[in-house]
Amino acid sequence: QDGKSLTEKESTKADLDSQLQEHGATLKAATSELMATDKYISSLHAECDWLLQYFDVRKAARTDEIDSLGKAKAVLSGADYALLQTSSRAFLQRRQ
Repeated sequence: QDGKSLTEKESTKADLDSQLQEHGATLKAATSELMATDKYISSLHAECDWLLQYFDVRKAARTDEIDSLGKAKAVLSGADYALLQTSSRAFLQRRQ
């Protein structure tokens, strides 16, 4: 009986050891995936911080670009902006 019980215990131990190795491999894969996910989240966080930090600058640039496009469209449509540049002409005139 002791021999049979010992054989059963050794068999159970071998099964448990193989399960332990499987779970160890699963744990290693899950840990690796978790580290990759954390790295991705960190990169997203940095990108979002940058977007929030420079939001006002980007908004002003968009507004200026929209204004410039509107003026360019008006010029192409035939609007005369020559009167707006009278001060720059005076600046460029040669002094005598």
